[in-house]
Amino acid sequence: MKRVRTLLLAALMAGLLALPAHAASFYPISVEEYTYGPFDELRIDKVYQLSRSDDPKDIPTEDFDRGGLHYVLLDVVKTDQSDTDTKDYSEVVTLETDTKDMALIIQQLELSMEVTTEDGYSGTLMPDYPGITVEAKGYKTSSRTVTATRSYPNLSDADASLIPRTIQDGGRTLTLADVQWQEAGGFYNASATYSGTASSKYATGYIATVEYKGEVSRTSCDTVLYTATFASHGETHSENSPQPTQAPAATDAPADTDSAGVNWAILVIPAALLLGLAGFGGWKLVNYIKDKKRGYVK
Repeated sequence: MKRVRTLLLAALMAGLLALPAHAASFYPISVEEYTYGPFDELRIDKVYQLSRSDDPKDIPTEDFDRGGLHYVLLDVVKTDQSDTDTKDYSEVVTLETDTKDMALIIQQLELSMEVTTEDGYSGTLMPDYPGITVEAKGYKTSSRTVTATRSYPNLSDADASLIPRTIQDGGRTLTLADVQWQEAGGFYNASATYSGTASSKYATGYIATVEYKGEVSRTSCDTVLYTATFASHGETHSENSPQPTQAPAATDAPADTDSAGVNWAILVIPAALLLGLAGFGGWKLVNYIKDKKRGYVK
């Protein structure tokens, strides 16, 4: 009996695997009947709404009968429903650099910037070169000793009190540090050296600020409409009449039938196949029992 169950299960699985696979199809969101042209050709437009991720090959484009008339496909027209909204957008970028030379700073900048905003806009921004600003990151102070020399000729005596104690040099006040004397003809020439401290402030680095500008866009609708147009020449086909050649279609989608009836072929073919497989399994079972009684099977 175990072998019999195995044979029946294998026959059933083979039948299920043999069933035809049907691609998913779409239903129209609207159907319009009208006449076209000087001869009042009967036409039907079926409109399908798909997302961009849907495959339009699943739109039914096969011939069908409706109201006693036979319709064939003429064309499928695609209409993009997307609505794109655009706006100006900018982002400010700062760059730390060790120079304030604008040419060198520009070389360090990205040539463009891809952005996506929080509200769904995206686009490419470019740097606004004329609007770049550079400022010091910070400052430090340094100091150094500066000196200056002054000559004082024809002094009556080598007396340091005859020499000024301070002088002004380059906006700094310097103090007398040393005097060298020389006698000439009863007079004295003095060479005085003055010294002082000079301080200066220098930048520890620079920050460049650049604004990237451009136009960003957002698609607010992501649907596509497909209009399948069918035409009838007033011909009705019976079972005995030859079937017309299928009109050129964009896809191999399953037939679209507007009648309220059921497509019996889809039900009858699998049922007949399963009955045939069940009969085959029964025949195998009977032969197995006969062979067992005859002693052919242990």
